[in-house]
Amino acid sequence: MFLKSLSSSISSTFLLFYSATLFPLTAYFVMNDLCILVDWNIMTVSSCPMNFSLVLDPVSLSFSNVVCLISGCVMLFSSSYMSHDPFLKRFTWLVMLFVMSMNLLVFIPSLPALLLGWDGLGIVSFALVIYYQNMKSLAAGMLTVLANRIGDVMILLSIGILVLQGHWMITLMSDFHLYYWATLAILIAAMTKSAQIPFSAWLPAAMAAPTPVSALVHSSTLVTAGVFLLIRFYPFLNTCAFFRPTLLFVSVLTLLMAGFGANYENDLKKIIALSTLSQLGVMMMSLGMGMPYLALFHLYTHALFKALLFLCAGAIIHNSSNAQDIRMMGMVYKQMPLTTTSMNVANLSLCGAPFLSGFYSKDLILELSLFAPTNLLMVVLIFLATGMTAAYSLRLAFCSLWSNTKSQSYHGKQEQDFYINSSTLVLSFSAVAAGFFLQSIFLPFNPQTFIMPTGMKLMTIFVILLGIFLASVLWEEDFFPKKMNKMKFFLSTMWFLAPLSAQPMTKMSMTLGTSLMKSIDQGWLEILGGQGALQASSNISMKNQLVQLKFFNFFILSMIYFLVIILMTSIK
Repeated sequence: MFLKSLSSSISSTFLLFYSATLFPLTAYFVMNDLCILVDWNIMTVSSCPMNFSLVLDPVSLSFSNVVCLISGCVMLFSSSYMSHDPFLKRFTWLVMLFVMSMNLLVFIPSLPALLLGWDGLGIVSFALVIYYQNMKSLAAGMLTVLANRIGDVMILLSIGILVLQGHWMITLMSDFHLYYWATLAILIAAMTKSAQIPFSAWLPAAMAAPTPVSALVHSSTLVTAGVFLLIRFYPFLNTCAFFRPTLLFVSVLTLLMAGFGANYENDLKKIIALSTLSQLGVMMMSLGMGMPYLALFHLYTHALFKALLFLCAGAIIHNSSNAQDIRMMGMVYKQMPLTTTSMNVANLSLCGAPFLSGFYSKDLILELSLFAPTNLLMVVLIFLATGMTAAYSLRLAFCSLWSNTKSQSYHGKQEQDFYINSSTLVLSFSAVAAGFFLQSIFLPFNPQTFIMPTGMKLMTIFVILLGIFLASVLWEEDFFPKKMNKMKFFLSTMWFLAPLSAQPMTKMSMTLGTSLMKSIDQGWLEILGGQGALQASSNISMKNQLVQLKFFNFFILSMIYFLVIILMTSIK
């Protein structure tokens, strides 16, 4: 069976074996609250040491465990999904590089060395987004890599600013007179990687990558790197007065924008991408309310059910003649019962349905937003966005799983693939059980106990049910495109962020390039260079020719004149 697609199957086995081997070590570190810091001094330049450090603590080990479990399932899924690809070995190497970059980011607590993982994620994500080589993929890849490049520059700036401390250890950051600027640089870097406003447009665009890559990028690797950076830096960042209010405001806006956008989107993968964006907003929001471990807890639970959601979407797309538009799907539940069940589990977990993994983390964040001293407007917007999560999840299920069939009648959907079924079953089990397991055993995310009135306690469930009710009432059978109005365009383009992120930059660079070409390349450089030299030499040669012609005529005339004089004198 493992000879079918050798490279991806071997990598999947390796990743799952690594995750299973690491699990007892992670449990040991968590239960004993251990932290081991390994520091290797490479060289010292003007009293500033260049160190390569590794940290083994409950956060890094558990994160690596989750990443490798999901990556193993994704590679198992790829063994079937990408089996037609002639360059499967190249794809496998790229994904393994991606996983390695994320592990470097997780285990290295020193800023300059952390760039290995941070930049690695950016470069490999570009290679994966442009994997299907066409113009659309290239445009999406360029948007992705340029948005992430802003974050890379901010990390480089923070390294430069933190030279004043004499070290770059994340775990030992302290106040100094430029720490405001360092905080701002790190915050912007995290916002670009985790696609917060105004850097959100690259996240749905990155859906041009193959579906297994989308499952990996949008669950546990690239987009969570920004959240993880803030969790690592949190003790240092929290000393800055503007950090938490700014993060809370930006994250709630992102949450709201993603909720509206997903309700107007028709591409199956983009709807799931926008749901990722809204959950990243929830993680950032819990950081903005001073709960870093709770954000990490939600990051883990979200990674598991979001990877499952993408794999189910990939199976549906694969069996729907590669159609991604939910308006072209229907009656999937009769043809693919296992995939439909797994997708419903992931969707319910995303909404925060009781006793699935999303419930334990998301509901706790929402309850703490009611309990913590937060702005009332923020709380209202948070619960509005939560209701919209339930609405777009139900719309997605209605359109693709339960509506009348709209695809070709001759196309039958099958579920007889061992690779796809085993990967979805492993992640389904994780999506059901991981929340309770992590809450019981891992991470001190909730050190204080708080008591809430019954009404406030039930508000989350009430908002989710209200969102489902409104979606079922407003949902129409006919989802084919109607006339586009300004409001629809505003909401479906992520509050104009998608066109604004690409078009002005493109237009500005092209206009600047045209102006430079006309004024310099076809202007001054031509005057001072080739054409100017040709013109000057032509003018000089013309003048020289005229002068020589005039001198030649004068010379002939003078000869004739002297000859006449000689003749006249000789005759006399």
